[in-house]
Amino acid sequence: MKICIYGAGAVGGNFAARLANAGHDISIVARGATLAAIRERGITIESGDERIVARVAASDRPGDLGRQDVVISTLKANGLPALAAGVGPLLGADTSIVFAQNGIPWWYALQPGAPDLSLLDPGGLLARTIEARRIVAGVVYSANTVVAPGVIRNAPPNRIVVAHIDDTPSAFLDSLRQAFGAAGIPSPSTDSIRREIWQKLASNLVTGMTILVDEPTSAMMADPHMRAVAARLVDETVAIAAAFGISVQKSLPSVPPGKKASILVDYEDKRTMEVEAQFLAPLAFARAAGIAAPTLEAVAATIAHKAAAQGSFTR
Repeated sequence: MKICIYGAGAVGGNFAARLANAGHDISIVARGATLAAIRERGITIESGDERIVARVAASDRPGDLGRQDVVISTLKANGLPALAAGVGPLLGADTSIVFAQNGIPWWYALQPGAPDLSLLDPGGLLARTIEARRIVAGVVYSANTVVAPGVIRNAPPNRIVVAHIDDTPSAFLDSLRQAFGAAGIPSPSTDSIRREIWQKLASNLVTGMTILVDEPTSAMMADPHMRAVAARLVDETVAIAAAFGISVQKSLPSVPPGKKASILVDYEDKRTMEVEAQFLAPLAFARAAGIAAPTLEAVAATIAHKAAAQGSFTR
């Protein structure tokens, strides 16, 4: 497959190197120091005793890379306007775009039954730019850290669930899952991509709470009082999902000692955060269904306030 990774951060770099190592024609849209490093040295993945070095085409101008079979967007939710502006030259008649991100995705509003999610696509830019037929949903379980430009440290788990947004099967999805699997990124099938989204969201909400305590998830969860708050947050998430016909298992995340949530790292580095997708959008579902979610309300409001105060979130 000819595949372009749009965004060469931790997850995107891991995907790019592994897919290239498996023989696919991989290119990357990147910029700055990351782009310079990839052009000079390629992408390096360090995972235990495994080390992968892949040379791939890279540019900050999508038009340089040509039309693709698949574009995999690993941009955070708040970076998607850049994709809307730049993805056009990558799209052939049948090119699909995989949106691999945390939280409630912008395209969720395209299906019946969703509440007002305009906060995920202000002005409808993405809906106007990306045809629904091109969209492939992606839920990623992959622990990656950028240790230097173009160098990614990867730890288990390492998988991605992909599906069409209406859950219909297709030969294309089968081939895409096979491509991921052969690259060392298992890609199991699912009969409900929305269930996968909400199951991952329940975990992300808990790990995102670490912004409030400024410590790794394992340290926060070692405090029985914080663990109880986390359990209530998961209970509320399960109830919200159930109100929309989605069954989510009650479980608390298990995270390696010292591992920080990506949203906490963004907060510490004062980078724009996915507050809307990970915290405010679930609240929109709760309010639309009349579900009481006091823990989520408090956590979301406090995180939004802290992020806005340091300029990493705009209300």
